[in-house]
Amino acid sequence: MTHFPVPLRSAELLSPGRSRLALIDLQEKLLPVIPDRERVLAKCRLLAEAARLLSVPIAVTEQYPRGLGPTVTEIAAFASEIPSKTTFSAADCLGWAPPGAEDRFQLVLAGIETHVCVLQTALDLLSRGFAVSVAADAVASRDSFDHQTALRRLECSGVTITTAEAILFEWCETASRPEFKALSRLVTGR
Repeated sequence: MTHFPVPLRSAELLSPGRSRLALIDLQEKLLPVIPDRERVLAKCRLLAEAARLLSVPIAVTEQYPRGLGPTVTEIAAFASEIPSKTTFSAADCLGWAPPGAEDRFQLVLAGIETHVCVLQTALDLLSRGFAVSVAADAVASRDSFDHQTALRRLECSGVTITTAEAILFEWCETASRPEFKALSRLVTGR
């Protein structure tokens, strides 16, 4: 991997070498009841494609797949394995070592539902010392009030609320990076 000289950056900015991406519970039987499902799927796919391009590890989880079905094909393609869970938080099934044990302490979360599995996962990971970011345009709930309330609660708890595109450009860091053109095409669709 080629390293590019980059000026000292804020610790608040995401870096591909310090990040991981979790796509939470994007399942066949749950997605149809999500009003913003097309946007959420598109943004989750955008994050996953960028993560793959920049060597950011990707995890995908499923909530009770026997009842809610498998992960949708377009997201499942990004996972080598998909752990199932019955707890709402995915923190334990992700198998991520606590900060200090490795360099990847920035966790980016996306998926459904914002007020249940995403929120509980984010708060559990935050309590374990991770820096947690949630892509607000890549999460949703069945009810928009639940979604908005969860985003406010997450932000008040110390989780960074951002967007999928902001994450991509933080990971990229510079337009001189070789992956920039591919990332730009992902964002513009051209």
